[in-house]
Amino acid sequence: MKKQVIIATKNRGKAKEFETLFSTLDFEILTLLDLQHAPDVEETGNTFDENAIIKAEAISNMTGKIVIADDSGLVIDELDGRPGIFSARYAGEDKNDEANIDKVLFEMKDVPEEKRTARFFCALAISGPSMETVVVNGKCEGIILNERQGENGFGYDPIFYVEDSGKSMAEMSSNEKNKMSHRAAALRNLKPVIEELF
Repeated sequence: MKKQVIIATKNRGKAKEFETLFSTLDFEILTLLDLQHAPDVEETGNTFDENAIIKAEAISNMTGKIVIADDSGLVIDELDGRPGIFSARYAGEDKNDEANIDKVLFEMKDVPEEKRTARFFCALAISGPSMETVVVNGKCEGIILNERQGENGFGYDPIFYVEDSGKSMAEMSSNEKNKMSHRAAALRNLKPVIEELF
């Protein structure tokens, strides 16, 4: 029987990225969408790492299974690191990608290109019964565009330009994105941890 690993997310876009990135490992991937009565874990941490740990440990305690939780977001230098841990709800409580993008574009509207540096940052925490929680990080450097470019991806992808690829995240195929995204980098760092566990 395949080992089950729960990805602590209800975000279908994120879940799909994990499934693709885990396709070489022999796991059955479940998400919070597969669990009945999955709680919304309140992220009370002050950093990406803290929030990922809170989520992973809460779901692991509830299910008794190995859980991977991520907390990730957009860190813009000119905005003193905002939206940061508030990336998903930057424009309000209801997690509206378009409103979040509009807010960032408005705040960055007079900022010259050389000061539009940013990065996507990802903290991944893995927690399970009788194991110590482990956290790994990954990041992807980029520039905030003046307007949306591309139709793929989710979140801030349409305004995040990756110089190495010459494209916004939303212009990349899922294969391209999975090679250079912050989540892919964090998962690469997580792989040896997982291989040691199993």
